[in-house]
Amino acid sequence: MAITAAMVKELRDSTGAGMMDAKKALTETDGDMEAAVDWLRTKGLAKAAKKSGRTAAEGLVAVKVANGVGVAVEVNSETDFVGKNSEFQAMVAGVADVAVGVANTEELAAADMGGKSVADVITAKIATIGENMSLRRMARLEGPSVVSYVHNAAADGMGKIGVLVALSAENEAFGKQVAMHVAAVNPASLSEADLDPAVVEKEKTVQMDIARESGKPEAVIEKMIVGRMKKFMAEVTLLNQQFVVNPDLTVAAAAKEAGVEITGFVRLEVGEGIEKKEENFAEEVAATLKG
Repeated sequence: MAITAAMVKELRDSTGAGMMDAKKALTETDGDMEAAVDWLRTKGLAKAAKKSGRTAAEGLVAVKVANGVGVAVEVNSETDFVGKNSEFQAMVAGVADVAVGVANTEELAAADMGGKSVADVITAKIATIGENMSLRRMARLEGPSVVSYVHNAAADGMGKIGVLVALSAENEAFGKQVAMHVAAVNPASLSEADLDPAVVEKEKTVQMDIARESGKPEAVIEKMIVGRMKKFMAEVTLLNQQFVVNPDLTVAAAAKEAGVEITGFVRLEVGEGIEKKEENFAEEVAATLKG
């Protein structure tokens, strides 16, 4: 029986197996969909489907710098224990190596990693480790000099927070200090020009409402807002923040003293923005026993 792409897709969607594994299962079972599912289960390749509904909010961020290109990649897992698993760490390191040669997360998922796509490698690892995992995102930064830093490192080049900083010239020591600052303070953008206009407008509206509560005239309020927005920018934009290494200087002033310009940064933290499902352990055990 001819195995069609539609059949392969259907089997992949129902089992979570990789494309080549799904195709092989259909070939081995002469296109019998139910038999193909059983074939995958016997090979341990259909386990991923059972895990796919679980929230994966733990994991690792890995950073890699090569030839003026820096990448940060987040691969999620269900539990923090997997982040300490050497097999998982090796896979994440491999994904980061591949990421250097692509532009975005979509390209990374489809990119070759040892004869399989990155997405299929992760799916196969779900089956062997037994937890849901996902390639969540990647970020790329280029410049004459790119410096990386990992906070709470679980292994070389990977941990809970990964930071990249691009500089106009080589200065590894200063770049590392800025990266540590970014990890600790988490600025919203490099400068005012890079800040999301929606964020600025929202803050301005909030400050206007607060100021109007004072009952002062609109002309006075307008002047108050100018000062408050300037303070806001100093808090959320990297170049205007007080440098954690020397609070007497802004980050921009510290960069000038170091003889470089900061041209960009990336900060990825594991699980940020993911809504974690609150689990009741007793209920989970009871449900398992009933099953």
